[in-house]
Amino acid sequence: MKPVKNGKLRNIMLFLSVLGPGLITANADNDAGGIATYAQVGAAYGYKLLWSLILITISLGIVQEMCSRMGAVTGKGLSDLIREQFGVKLTLFAMVTLLIANITNIIADFAGIAASADLLLPGNIMGIPAKFIVVPLVAFFLWMLIIKGNYKQVEKAFLLLTLVFISYVISGVALKPDWGLILKSTFVPTFDFKDSKFILLFIGTIGTTITPWMQFFLQSSVVDKGINIKNYKYEKAEVLFGAFITDFISFFIIVSTAAVIYYRVGPREIQTAGDAAIALKPLAGNYASLLFAVGLFGASVLAASVLPLSTSYAICEAFGWESGIDKKWNEAPVFFGLYTALIAAGAGIVLLPKINLIKIMLISQEVNGILLPVILVYMLKLINNKELMGEYVNSKGYNIVAWTTVIFVIALTLLLLFVSIRQLLKW
Repeated sequence: MKPVKNGKLRNIMLFLSVLGPGLITANADNDAGGIATYAQVGAAYGYKLLWSLILITISLGIVQEMCSRMGAVTGKGLSDLIREQFGVKLTLFAMVTLLIANITNIIADFAGIAASADLLLPGNIMGIPAKFIVVPLVAFFLWMLIIKGNYKQVEKAFLLLTLVFISYVISGVALKPDWGLILKSTFVPTFDFKDSKFILLFIGTIGTTITPWMQFFLQSSVVDKGINIKNYKYEKAEVLFGAFITDFISFFIIVSTAAVIYYRVGPREIQTAGDAAIALKPLAGNYASLLFAVGLFGASVLAASVLPLSTSYAICEAFGWESGIDKKWNEAPVFFGLYTALIAAGAGIVLLPKINLIKIMLISQEVNGILLPVILVYMLKLINNKELMGEYVNSKGYNIVAWTTVIFVIALTLLLLFVSIRQLLKW
């Protein structure tokens, strides 16, 4: 019995040693835009879309597993493989599109920091609105973390930030929702084909969870951390665990807003994550509102650092420039310079007057809708390339599941793109 215990302990230690890339990537996806989407689902339709999180978790797990496997087998990032296998022109298209999409997402995340700052520190600080102090301070901290830190330090900081998502779980449980109705809504699907808003939120819920930047960041992180195929089974477990955790948090965001808003005062329009926190305050008290705002702040800070980092990794790998957190500025000037520019742009634009953040978020959905189908097809071609992956290509059964998942995600993404364009034309 003793060797079994030692074996179990060894497996746990090995799992903890690879913990990071999958969990950080998945949690960073619950950013300000994601939280706003889930809050809108709960406020507008209660628990009726909880069942969709099961589909999302499966889809996210499959896509992320393939990406991390490529990183472990090849030792190369996704954009590096795209350049090698598909040429410079297609790589340039992917990188320009990714850059545009990520800039809009970074702006949205700094907007989440600004909104949570106003909620947590109402009023002025020395006569200055809170966001004009908090946003520059956070931007400087995130810049210093990457410029002066190493991979292990940065990963620990990111993992620490993921703990803030517990606030949504605490908030959801404390509100004492109807768990019987929640259980039924989670496992018994309902779909209103006549309600265009319901369909849009269903698409948006999936579209906000699987995005192009996640694949680039995850694969680069696996490579940067030095994970290889020998310890890949532990990384696979970590990636699937991350997919579960991200939707576990999404579940409680929907439960919180639904319990307080939809089931107490009726359906309500929620435009941003900040709106959700404000709406919770008079209905559930300062406690729930504060927890929601804390979660928004932590989620926005995590995403506001991960997205610029993901962009820097992807672009540098695509064009053969040096990249990596462990390198010095003079060793990877483009990598650190791009990261600096993206952080400065995201924080600076949010502080400008009369910025239409809703329109920016819609634009990011459009660009993601253009790029995601391309990236997913690239990934499936790469993962099935025997010269590249050897014995670690997808099995026939796995390919059936993977292609079904990808076609499903592509169809919904293109539909979301169409709806987003129609909305933008109305502005």
